[in-house]
Amino acid sequence: MGKFLLDNIYVTVLFDSGADTSYMSVKMCQLLKRAPTLLPTKHVVELANGKSLEATHVVQGCNLILAGQAFSIDLIPIVLGSFDVVIGMDWLSQHQAEILCSEKVIRIPRSGQEPLEVQGDKSGAVVGIISFLKAQKCLRKGHTAILALVTDASAKEKKLEDIPIVRDYPQVFPEDLPGLPPHRQVEFQIELAPGAAPIARAPYRLAPSELEELSKQLQELLEKGFIRPSSSPWGAPVLFVKKKDGTFRMCIDYRELNKVTVKNRYPLPRIDDLFDQLQGSCYYSKIDLRSGYHQLRVRDEDVSKTAFRTRYGHYEFLVMPFGLTNAPAVFMDLMNRVCKPYLDKFVIVFIDDILIYSKSQEEHEQHLRLILELLRKEQLYAKLSKCDFWLREVHFLGHVVNKDGIHVDPSKVDSIRNWPAPRTPTEIRQFLGLAGYYRRFIKDFSKIAQPLTLLTQKGVSYRWGEPQETAFQHLKDRLCSAPILSLPKGTDDFVVYCDASIRGLGCVLMQRDKVIAYASRQLKIHERNYTTHDLELGAVVFALKIWRHYLYGTRCTIYTDHRSLEHILKQKDLNMRQRRWVELLNDYECAIKYHPGKANVVADALSRKDTLPRRVRALQLTIQSSLPAQIRDAQAEALKHENIKAEALRGSRQQMEQKADGAYYVTGRIWVPLYGGLRELVMDEAHKSRYSVHPGSDKMYHDISTTYWWPSMKAHIATYVGKCLTCARVKVEYQKPAGLLQQPKIPQWKWEEISMDFVTGLPRSQRGNDTIWVIVDRLTKSAHFLPIKETDKFSTLADVYLKEVVSRHGVPTSIISDRDARFTLELWQAMHKSFGSRLDMSTAYHPQTDGQSERTIQTLEDMLRACVIDFGNGWEKHLPLVEFSYNNSYHTSIQAAPFEALYGRKCRSPLCWAEVGDSQITGPEIVVDATEKIAQIRQRMAAARDRQKAYADKRRKPLEFQVGDRVLLKVSPWKGVVRFGKRGKLNPRYVGPFEIIEKIGKVAYKLNLPAELGAVHNVFHVSNLKKCLSDETLIIPFKELTIDERLQFVEEPVEITDRDVKVLKNKRIPLVRVRWNSKRCPEYTWECEDRMTEKYPQLFANSTTTAEAEATTSEFRDEIPDQRGEDVTPQENQ
Repeated sequence: MGKFLLDNIYVTVLFDSGADTSYMSVKMCQLLKRAPTLLPTKHVVELANGKSLEATHVVQGCNLILAGQAFSIDLIPIVLGSFDVVIGMDWLSQHQAEILCSEKVIRIPRSGQEPLEVQGDKSGAVVGIISFLKAQKCLRKGHTAILALVTDASAKEKKLEDIPIVRDYPQVFPEDLPGLPPHRQVEFQIELAPGAAPIARAPYRLAPSELEELSKQLQELLEKGFIRPSSSPWGAPVLFVKKKDGTFRMCIDYRELNKVTVKNRYPLPRIDDLFDQLQGSCYYSKIDLRSGYHQLRVRDEDVSKTAFRTRYGHYEFLVMPFGLTNAPAVFMDLMNRVCKPYLDKFVIVFIDDILIYSKSQEEHEQHLRLILELLRKEQLYAKLSKCDFWLREVHFLGHVVNKDGIHVDPSKVDSIRNWPAPRTPTEIRQFLGLAGYYRRFIKDFSKIAQPLTLLTQKGVSYRWGEPQETAFQHLKDRLCSAPILSLPKGTDDFVVYCDASIRGLGCVLMQRDKVIAYASRQLKIHERNYTTHDLELGAVVFALKIWRHYLYGTRCTIYTDHRSLEHILKQKDLNMRQRRWVELLNDYECAIKYHPGKANVVADALSRKDTLPRRVRALQLTIQSSLPAQIRDAQAEALKHENIKAEALRGSRQQMEQKADGAYYVTGRIWVPLYGGLRELVMDEAHKSRYSVHPGSDKMYHDISTTYWWPSMKAHIATYVGKCLTCARVKVEYQKPAGLLQQPKIPQWKWEEISMDFVTGLPRSQRGNDTIWVIVDRLTKSAHFLPIKETDKFSTLADVYLKEVVSRHGVPTSIISDRDARFTLELWQAMHKSFGSRLDMSTAYHPQTDGQSERTIQTLEDMLRACVIDFGNGWEKHLPLVEFSYNNSYHTSIQAAPFEALYGRKCRSPLCWAEVGDSQITGPEIVVDATEKIAQIRQRMAAARDRQKAYADKRRKPLEFQVGDRVLLKVSPWKGVVRFGKRGKLNPRYVGPFEIIEKIGKVAYKLNLPAELGAVHNVFHVSNLKKCLSDETLIIPFKELTIDERLQFVEEPVEITDRDVKVLKNKRIPLVRVRWNSKRCPEYTWECEDRMTEKYPQLFANSTTTAEAEATTSEFRDEIPDQRGEDVTPQENQ
């Protein structure tokens, strides 16, 4: 933008790459001494505010002077706003002009000469002060001058007696709050998270002026009774924030308390829902409560938690203070209860803001009186200076509302107009946050913002270029010229215009030719693969979902530029996605009508779909252009007498017809013969090409069968897909898990056969323990829960085992466990070999083998959580009583408590002492009774096991392999790629194939694993295996994959490609950009330099760390001045 000469008249020119043609204002056309000529056809111009104009004339051959060079330009006169001339792409393309947005320069190449650079106006939005001489110089150059008289336009002080109706309620508008509020139906509560302890922070240091203000405000709060001296163990520091009028607001820093407070999820109303209630209103009054939070008491038992610490003492609030996490939700709850009789009838409430709206002056008088009477009754007080009454236009929640509709708040528009270009992703988010608040005013908001949104994504390096600058300025322009949106009137005559493209979805809601709202969103990654039909249907579904509150239960019309959608509700051949969407359409009374794309100017926001047909044409041409000729030649050979029998055509031979292209067709589809191997060619292209990417057999059959035909095509395709090695490696199994339930034999006696496992990762107790060793008797279900350290050595574990198990119950005959590293130690195995105990470990990655321990651990964790919530303190203190409770609780499978099964009698407890207190049983009776108990328990366990097996086998399928079969091995899909805790998702789900060399039991197999997997135990449960049907001998080259002993993919870093520094408030974090050895595609992530240096020091052997580089730069900056005598300061990477 700048001032330039046009036919010797200074004009304001905007260079606009978004304009197709160049224009001038009608006023400027009248000043030029040139006669417009008639255009051959009418020219339709769409302005930034969405309006369309028709232009019929053009002024040809205007003389434009840029940087001393004359250019000829044709301009179409239209009504323009701030500019005299807009130069569009017709002139810019003709002269190959380049726009440098960041420098505000137009660069025009010239043959044999330096490019011509036209400097634009660099002045910002803020008006500067210039001298009178400079003003005269500007006037001589043709700059616009405006004479303005500045006066004090501040509003006069409001007087209560001047406002009708309001003057009858002086009690509602006191000069100050009269004291403590009354007890109300809602009081502020602070519920703490389990285990939360009181937190007290030292007071912040304050400036002398802040200390003076602190003393003053404390005195005021004490006099009102809002605070009182405290001896609470809680204590938050105080800080001050400056208000708009320059005074200080005292704030309590409750961040630590908020962290341990259970959040109140009471819903705040949606802004757009509130505005929908204003339909048809003309009169408004806005009431702002005086210190609203201070009009609500804190519950007595929670007062101590509001305590704050100052230089002048320790105090606590009796009323709800500012800064607490649940304050808005609780106050919203109060206001909704108070105003419930009138909500959504003529009043809307947002926390402490009340808006009264009416359709006539008489109604408003009645409504205003009702609300003021309600406030007086509830003893809620308002601040008169912040209230407005009898308005015809009201500013509310960042919008301006009047009888015409909803506008963007002009003050927010000024903020956007003056917003500088963002320099970091955080600044982009801040801008999009403000702009997104008004997205309902902007057609195609998501599409316009896409270049900006891209820079906020994780892993994308920040590069501000021309697309971002264009999007930034376009959004600002659209916001500054945002249209007025009408409020819906009634529930009839809604019309929705929908459009979709590969860029996104867009829709417009209208009622009686007035725009109610715009909506748009970008496509998700998987949606970019949708067909045109599904994209257009998706736009309709998007509109119905986002405007459900308008359209549900009403008759509406939906216009789309995809004709086939008119019949979507009658179509029978639908895919699963379409069926799901059609079910949603059936919930609405909507008529879908066709509207041609060029006529659908309302919603055709997201670019016409010229690119999509090109993409589809390209896909169809990827099959060799010679294929039709090959098929004709193969058909001719196949129909020969010696070959026809192999084709197995049977009755289809009579259905064949030869068409003009010379090929044979069956039911309109070209016949692909067996001769020549063309069927494999077609299936390869439909399955393995980059345009198909391994669809399932059903999808593949649907795609091929529309064009091609051969006998038993569906079965051939299913066999082809089943043998695809890539599909076998990567696709999820949706069938029942393999392997019927196998159960170990029921033990003969108590504590002869046991199972054990560890609960790890617990918070460290006062004794330093962080793990529980769970040992369970398989017969009586009695258990011991033993606290240990995860780092305990074998000798410690052996001592615990001897003391807690062997000394009490004797040496077991067998022990079932998983393959934990502690159970696979040679010392552990040697100890049990000397005892004569058999170690039965689970197969690799099949924890279900030790289901008893896993289930006991689940119960243990639940009981510990309950103890910590109810009784507090650490988990280890509760462990003995948790063990007591577990062993004394009824167990379904043995129909008794483990204690009773173990000792033959119930345990004496505070609740059940009478049952076992006084009975006397002799020694022989105890033996007989215990023996009978064990027999009963074994019978009950047998019955329970039968039930469990029958139930489990319903969800499983029997599967057996033979020695010599080749199978694929499931690679822990829940593990993925681990890289500093970040897990990749695109590695294969299976590796192999591997040969089965031995069958172990009924459901486990030993595999012949390569040397690269030597650390992995080679016996696997059948559920982790899948038969390899492929005829290929290809095996995944393990040199391209790294898999650890836990069957977990590992990726190593290759090099450091970039460096950056993340600047926080109190520290700087050096970052490095790392390239990983991913075989999927080049993969880069930003990682902390310290962690990378510690784990991969080899990457930094020949490079300088960020800290060293900064130190070197600092020395260089201190020692070497530049030629001007100033320190050389390298620009810091933001």
